Amino acid sequence: MKLKFLYSFCLIAFTVLLSNAQTYKFLTTGFSVMERNNKGEWGKWSDLKDTSIVITLDTDKNRIIVYSQEIQLYDILDYQEKEENENDLVYPFTCKDADGLPFTISIITRKKQGDRKQLYINQKDFIVVYNIVNYPEKNVR
Repeated sequence: MKLKFLYSFCLIAFTVLLSNAQTYKFLTTGFSVMERNNKGEWGKWSDLKDTSIVITLDTDKNRIIVYSQEIQLYDILDYQEKEENENDLVYPFTCKDADGLPFTISIITRKKQGDRKQLYINQKDFIVVYNIVNYPEKNVR
């Protein structure tokens, strides 16, 4: 009887742990970059270029991965409070890359633009913006 109870408890605990782990997948449709010049001033956004790469937000492992030609792995240090106004819904994350310097990555929903989603990577000397959509999951039968 004790073994049956222990088995049931372990099964329930494992199920609860798996249900709390969340991975969000996005597919990019375009990107643009803005850089600082030698004087520290921001330049202009580059032309939007089409792209189709996968981005994952893994809250279980506290990381964001951009699967571009060179994989970009960002550790999430802090889940900041969401910010909302009449135009945008912003989910900011304090992150670090391999260099260990903190910076912000934000997922922004543009309310007045048909709920268009963007991911901003705000580094010290450059900002990359990706237009993103939820990753299309295939129907499994």
